[in-house]
Amino acid sequence: MKEKVFIHVDLDAFFASVEVLDNPDLKGKPVIVGAMPGNRGVVSTCSYEARAIGVRSGMPISEAYRLCPSGIFLPVRMKRYSEISNKVMELLASFTPDMLQISIDEASLDITGTERLWGTPQETAYAIQNKIKESIGITCSLGIASNRYIAKIASDLKKPQGITYVEPRHEADFMQKLPLKKLWGAGKKAQERFCELGVTTVKQLADMSQNMLKDLFGNAFGDFLFFASHGHDPGIYQERKGSQSISTEETFETDIIERELLETKLLIMCEEIMERLYNHNTSAYTIFLKLRYDNFITVNVQKTLKHPVFNCSELFQTASILLKNKWNGQPIRLLGLGVSNISESSAQVQDLFAESELKQTTVEKTAAQIKKKGCGSIMRARDLLGLQNDNKKTPR
Repeated sequence: MKEKVFIHVDLDAFFASVEVLDNPDLKGKPVIVGAMPGNRGVVSTCSYEARAIGVRSGMPISEAYRLCPSGIFLPVRMKRYSEISNKVMELLASFTPDMLQISIDEASLDITGTERLWGTPQETAYAIQNKIKESIGITCSLGIASNRYIAKIASDLKKPQGITYVEPRHEADFMQKLPLKKLWGAGKKAQERFCELGVTTVKQLADMSQNMLKDLFGNAFGDFLFFASHGHDPGIYQERKGSQSISTEETFETDIIERELLETKLLIMCEEIMERLYNHNTSAYTIFLKLRYDNFITVNVQKTLKHPVFNCSELFQTASILLKNKWNGQPIRLLGLGVSNISESSAQVQDLFAESELKQTTVEKTAAQIKKKGCGSIMRARDLLGLQNDNKKTPR
């Protein structure tokens, strides 16, 4: 049986990179995408120049402004980011049909058996990186490994525009040379617990038995830590079985307990998914939500509608209800949203799409539409990120 090979593609500082792509004068400057100074909200992403000053994703915008008052603060433009993301994903799909889009700026490719087409895994990675740079104008970092999880970890080690290759059967050695902060999937609360235990490296974690880890962290998270520290895939990325699906998810640097912030994240995910449905001329009947708590327990819930979801408002409303009914108030470290039962849109559905707020491509208009339907909380969610109309003049 042929050994599996995966490449994880992570677009570098994606939102900020798109802003620089559209306005080259921003190159080399600290670009901060998210809320506007003076508003409530957080940093969505920022350029590496801003990161060098200490700005980070998820940071309150007031803190980002204190650290970097000369930064270029820009609103989120989800329509534009989705356009560039779609181009990237189409390009990646030309390298292999087995491409799993994880989020708007990440994808995992199974390139097993493509050597005759693209060469070695390293040659394939360089080809992907160069093609994205030449065709689209942005950079990416890649990880190559025998499973999706290790490839994901590897993609983060040489940012920006780096490639890290983990040789087959060296996954455990690779993982156990890393500090614990590089263990993707272990959030702030887990890191604090590691500190209490005096554990600072993945090697120290790997020296603990599976039963000990389960006793300390619970069965689910204990199993995850054991498999991850030994270089095995703990099952983070599992393709949804059954009908075709479109999904996105985000793991937070800091666990979230505020419902309004979760709704903000949901709204952005709804926009991304509706853009992808519309671009592929498809519609979906089933909406599914994924929650992963701080103890690594994962909860999934779904709802199948009598008619296909027509617009961002309807998707958001349904997703919000699923969140309300399933969330127990425990801190959330991962949020995922997706749709399945996908089929080609009929002419009638296409007309409905055209009339929906999918054509009102800004979050501000989507939020206004939802508010008319009685979901006033979305306006509070919008304020958390300070999302602006695409056509609104950006302060400099």
